[in-house]
Amino acid sequence: MMLLLVFAGFFGWVYEFIFYYFDGGTGEFYMQGGNFLPWINIYAIGAVLIVLSCWKLRRYPWAVFLLAMVVSGIVELVGGWLVYTIGNGTRYWDYNIEILNFGNIGGFVCLRSVLVFGCSALFLMYVVVPFFLWLMERMSKRAFLTLAVSLFTLVVVDEIYNLMASKFFDWPDAMDFYRSIGWKYLT
Repeated sequence: MMLLLVFAGFFGWVYEFIFYYFDGGTGEFYMQGGNFLPWINIYAIGAVLIVLSCWKLRRYPWAVFLLAMVVSGIVELVGGWLVYTIGNGTRYWDYNIEILNFGNIGGFVCLRSVLVFGCSALFLMYVVVPFFLWLMERMSKRAFLTLAVSLFTLVVVDEIYNLMASKFFDWPDAMDFYRSIGWKYLT
C-alpha cells in the first residue's frame, strides 16, 4: 500500500501536469499539488480506496471501471466540498472553468474526471498492482520494505512539512518556494 500511495500520487501529478498544459490554452506547464515532490495526495487516497473496493471484482474489468468511477467521483465530490467548506471557499480544483467539464457538479466532479479515473483504475488494477506484487516476490523482504518505507517516508515528510510550514512556523511551503523561483503554480 505504501508503494501504491507513492505511485498514485505521482501518477496524478503527471496527469495534471499534462492536462493543464492543454487546459490553460497558453502552452505552458504549471506546477501542481501542494508539495515539493511531484505528488498529489487526493490521487493517492483515491487509488487506495479503488484497490480496496475493487479487489474482489478484479476478474471483471467492466465492474472495476464502473465502481472506480463511482469511488473516484465520491472522493472528488466529498474532498472538494470539504476543502471548500472548511477552507472558506478554497478550491484545489474547479471544473467550472476547465475544458470538457460535462456533467459538472459544483465544480467538484465532472464526467471527464470520473471517466479518466475509471480508465486509470484499470491500469492500476491490471498493471501497477500486479507489478508491485511481482516486485515483492522477486525482492528480498528487507529490500522491498526498505524501498517502500523510504519512498513513503519522503512523501509523508513532504506532506507534513507543507501542512505545517506556513500555518505554525514562518517557513516557506512548496507553493511559496516554487513561486519564488518563477514557476507558475496551480494548487
